[in-house]
Parts: sequence; C-alpha cells; structure tokens
Amino acid sequence: MPKNLPALSQDHYLNRELSWLEFNARVLEEAADRANPCLERIKFLSIVSSNLDEFFEIRVAGLQEQLYAGLEPQDFAADGLAPADQLARIDQRAHQLVGEQYRLLHEELIGDLQQSGIEWVRQADLAPSERAYVDGLFADSIYPVLTPLAIDPGHPFPHVHNKSLNIALLVERKLANQLQELFAVVQVPAVLDRVVLLPGSPERIRFVLLEDVIAAHLGTLFGGFRVLGHTVFRVTRNTDLTIDEDDAEDLLQTIEENLRQRMRGDAVRLEISDTADERFVQMLVGALDLQNRDVYRVLGPVDLTVCMALHRLDGFRALKDEPLNPGVPPAFASGSDVFDLIRGSDVLVHHPYESFSCVVNFIDRAADDPQVLAIKQTLYRTSGASPIIRALERAAQNGKQVTALVELKARFDEENNIVWARSLEHAGVHVVYGVVGLKTHCKAALVVRREADGIRRYVHLSTGNYNPTTARVYTDLGLFTAKPEFGEDTSELFNLLTGYSQGRHWRKFLVAPLGLRERIVELIDREGQNAGAGRPSRIIVKMNALVEPTVIEALYRAARAGVRIDLIIRGTCCLRPGIPELSENIRVISIVDRFLEHSRIFYFENSGDPEVFLGSADWMPRNFFRRIEVMFPIEDPRLKSRLTEELLQVVLSDNIKARQLQADGTYTRVVAAEGQQPIRSQTVFQTAARESARVAVDTALRFVPIFGPSGAPPADDAGSPNGAEPGQRSKPPRVRSPRARKRPEPA
Repeated sequence: MPKNLPALSQDHYLNRELSWLEFNARVLEEAADRANPCLERIKFLSIVSSNLDEFFEIRVAGLQEQLYAGLEPQDFAADGLAPADQLARIDQRAHQLVGEQYRLLHEELIGDLQQSGIEWVRQADLAPSERAYVDGLFADSIYPVLTPLAIDPGHPFPHVHNKSLNIALLVERKLANQLQELFAVVQVPAVLDRVVLLPGSPERIRFVLLEDVIAAHLGTLFGGFRVLGHTVFRVTRNTDLTIDEDDAEDLLQTIEENLRQRMRGDAVRLEISDTADERFVQMLVGALDLQNRDVYRVLGPVDLTVCMALHRLDGFRALKDEPLNPGVPPAFASGSDVFDLIRGSDVLVHHPYESFSCVVNFIDRAADDPQVLAIKQTLYRTSGASPIIRALERAAQNGKQVTALVELKARFDEENNIVWARSLEHAGVHVVYGVVGLKTHCKAALVVRREADGIRRYVHLSTGNYNPTTARVYTDLGLFTAKPEFGEDTSELFNLLTGYSQGRHWRKFLVAPLGLRERIVELIDREGQNAGAGRPSRIIVKMNALVEPTVIEALYRAARAGVRIDLIIRGTCCLRPGIPELSENIRVISIVDRFLEHSRIFYFENSGDPEVFLGSADWMPRNFFRRIEVMFPIEDPRLKSRLTEELLQVVLSDNIKARQLQADGTYTRVVAAEGQQPIRSQTVFQTAARESARVAVDTALRFVPIFGPSGAPPADDAGSPNGAEPGQRSKPPRVRSPRARKRPEPA
C-alpha cells in the first residue's frame, strides 16, 4: 500500500483530525446563527453530535489503537503529530465544542423553542393530568420492555452497546442488619420514541424525554431496594471493521459476522450527566477501561442527536426552512423520450435543485424498454424502499442482463447493502461485490440498448450516490451521455469490477487506484509550467476533503509558480494557505449551509483551453489508493460553461455562508464588503433552477396544441413550476468568468 511521506516541512500541513473538528465547529456556527429558523438550528445541533459520534468511532478509535496497541496507521500524518499529541489536542478542542453545544441549547434554543410552542418539560413540572398520562404510559408501554441489570459478584458489569442510552443507579438494601450499596444499569430502549409527546394542543407541544420517565420510576424496577441516586450515560465504541478479504470465502457472511462484533468494540468515549456522582464516573471508567480525558460531562440531555426528532415534528413550518421542491431539469421538461434526449446531447443535472427523478426515470425506463438488453450499476449507498432497486429487480424479471455492484463495505450502510444484495439476487440480478481490497466508490450506470443503427450505450455518471433521499439534501452533479467513448470506458469499468479485466485503455476516464493521483499531479504541474511561461493558468477545485500530501505539494509548487488557486473544501483540509512565498496564491473556503456540499468539480485553465472534470473522489489517500474512483471530463461547451461561469463562480462569490481558512487552521466568515451584493450560493442555485424549470416548461407548452387529436387537453408531463420563496432573487448575480485574471473581491 503506498505511503506518501511529505517532502516539505511538517509545519506546512494542518492536522487532519483537528481540521475535521474545525469543520464541525462550522456546523455548530449554523446552530448558533439566529438568521436560521429555530428548528433548523436544532437540526444543526443534532448534526454536530452525530458527526462527533462517527469521529470518535473511527478516527479517535484509530488513534487509540496506535497509542495503546502500537498499530501502524493506514496513512501517516503529514504534520508529524504523534498519536498521543493528536489525542491531547482532540481532547481539548472536542470538549470546547461540546461545551458550546450545551451552552447554545440551554441559553438560547430551549427558550426560543418554548416561546415558539415547543416545550421540554421536566418531571417536577408536569401538570397532574400529564403526570397521570406518563404514569399510565410507563406501566403499559415502557415497563414491559425494560431489563434491570444488577452489578455484583454474581452479575459482572453488563455489556453496554455502542451509542445506546443507559441509566446507572446506586441502590441500597439491608442484608444481615447491614446496609449494602450496589450498582445497577438499565438500558433506555431504542425501540421506543425518546421524545414522549404529552396530550394537548398540536399548536403547542409539551414533551418529556424517555430517560426522564424511566428515571422517575426506577423504584418500580428494583422492588425492596432504595434508589440512592442515578445518572444517564452513553458509551461510544470502536466500530471500524477490519476485514481480511483475501481469507474471506464469503464476503457477505464475513461482513455480517463483523457487524455483530461492532456493538462490542472497545470503548473510546463516555458521555455522562454533569450532575453524576463521582462514584458513577469512576465505576464506569474502570469497567470500560477508559481514561479520565475520555469522559464528557454534559449538562443534559445526554446525546443531542435526539434534537433531530424535534426537527421532524409535524407543523411548525415557520420554524423551518421553506421546503425545497426540486424542479424538473430543463432538458427533461418536454417529456420527450429519455433515450432520444441523451442521444441528442449530453445532459448535466444539479441536485438537489433539479429533481433526482430524472435518474430514477432513466433506470425505470430502461427496466421496461424491450430494446434494452443490459443494465449495469454501482450501488454504494441507497435509500430504504429504493425505487432504483425495484427497477433493477423488475429489469431482471423482464429478462434483461442486469448487474449490480453492491459495495458491502460502505461504512455504516453495510447492513442495508446486505439486505439489498440478497433482494437483488433473489430477483435474478447478478450481484458482485467489487475488487478484493478496494471499496467501489465510483457512481456509474450503464444501459445497453439495441437500436436501428446498432448497439448503443447510455451512461449516467455522478458525484453522488444513487440515493433519492440524500439527493434532496446533498449537492451533487450528474452527467447523462451517449458518447461512444464514455460508453466504452464505462463497459471497461464494469469489466474491471466484475471480472479479471487487464490491460485497460481509458479513453476519457481517470480511474483510481490506476493512476488517478499521478494524473492529477500532472494537471496541477502543467498549470505551474503554463504560469512560468506566461500562459493563462488557473485552478479551481471543489470537493469534500484535501489530505494527500503529494497533491498538496503539487498545489504549493503551482502556487509558487504564480498559478492562482481557489479551493472550495467543505470539510478536512490539510493544506495551509497563506505561507509566505509558498501558498500566498491559494485561497481555501468552506460552504456550510442548508444542503451538504458534496459535488466534486475540477477546473484547469490549460492555457486558455479549460479542462473541467467531475468525479467521485476527494483528494485523500483512501480515494487514491484504496477505492475504485472515476474522474471524468465535461466536454460539451454548454455544460462546461455552466459549471465554470455559473456554478463555480457563484460559490466563489458566496459572502453569507462561506468561511475562509487562515494559516493557523482557523476559519473566518466571509462578509460582503461595503456596496457588495450579498450572495448566498445555495439560494442563488435554488432560484436559478426554479426559473430554468419554469422557462423550460413554458417553452415546451408553447408548441403544444390546445387540444390534441382526441379533443382532450394534453397532459402536463413536467408539472407546475415552483413559486419563488419570499426574499429570494429571481436571477443569479453576475459574476466573473474563471478565465478573468482578477479574483472576485474578497470580503
């Protein structure tokens, strides 16, 4: 496995783990931003907790294994920090973030929610009728599910499942005229709703938390004992699966067995109420083999992912963002046959602003079209009740050759993907699990169709997953094309994934781990050479993370040669901008807003003949060396112009939700300069997509006769265009082309 040690001084790089924590700090800023509706702020607060869970399960767990077990990391930190130093800095920053989370909750959000009609009620504040309701609910629906677990010489400390909510208690009994104190644990059942709504008006909601209801009735669970005290706690465990695929005779079965072990991984963090007696803390630290720094005392409630349940409450529309109703992509608005459209010209779609239904319809249409001979598709993450899965199953039942590459190792989606794999196999789909030792992370669908002039391939390539649910909240880009070279490369890709294909010749694709990193370095170096020769040069990259040191060093070389570089990195960035005579020409911004920025776009000026690529890969070691990834060019001049002169430039001009990375690793919010137009890029895209859909529908309808041959009005295939949201601009701002030599004015 390649290990690319940095060529420059360690202080030229930012630490990956600390950079990720700063991303989570930017998410927390959205929870603190009073310009966001109250329930949206609550949602961001929940996302911070969910992000921290995964961070501890994977990243902190890996560092602890390196420190305590002497395991070698998959990738060496370019900044040179030892595991112990990283853990110490993580400890300090993570405690700060958690402290700010709870400060926001108690000092701002709980009060704001109460004023808006959503009130968290403590047991002591229940009205008599509410108390009677809670007592009845406990007796009828909660008590039968609970299992009290004693801790004594005959009952060792029970296994506490990863991320489960638990109550630890101290009870007292009289034995041989002496008082004896014992610990016990009760797990809060995950099968029950944690937010318990009290009877009342739907316009004003009062709720209690399930753990508070259980805590108020602990005496019922331990008859004959006196409850001296209790506290709520939660344990985070190491959940990173280590699978030796070379020795796995059945990968699906091996992963199923490993998933059962995930709940029993080593503990890495303890969250516990700040009011907990120190005896509880020491008992749990000892039983879980933790250090004191692994303990997070919180003001409560423990585990703020519960806040997402509040965001999902029905009603309270004024406390949430205006719903997004994605428009039909203009190319598909006419209702023409999807294959005719794609055969005529390439089509680019921008999610979530343009509906993902065009992707679903592409697979649906292929499943039922008698001229379609084969469908091949990668599935990394997909949604529950997936229409794409159903379409693939139907296609197989219709007698087509259907192949699905299901990535069983997609982290935290392994169980879902096992279910889909078995369902697809049952329907007659050829299911494969990819190449041993590599995750299949590329997003590709291939439809092979018999037509009058021969066999034609139709291709969809994307920066995001085939998941209709996340397609409504992640920003991604997808390309439909029938160009022969793209079809041939996609066939080669599937041959690589399903068989023993060798000697591949890629016509358009750049593929990892087969030279993608090397080609990216070449493209970056070419810009540096152009700048040195006085030719036009420019690099703009939008992606989720930048970690790989040799690519960072190539960017430094290009910047030093005079190339102007803009990096739009949502999350982790290990490149340090602003280093004199090295990275002064590099600007790094991050957009954190309503939708998760997920699209990956790569722009290279190329002496005035720009090359633009989309892809599935961030610039990280895992993407270059341990995954199958695809980066593909956008060649249609219209689509290339849309990406460069509209999408990228709007993002670079954002002065509401953008933050700029400083040389010390911190981020500062970009603020509009005096007289500068405020630009919130996601709002601009939402408005522009809505306008494009309206124009496309109006244009299509203009040529439709008022009455068809039957005398009946024609069907409106495109649907009604969406109305503009209050306060939004109807047109995107005018922004400078990336070819222009002057950077948009920084805030």
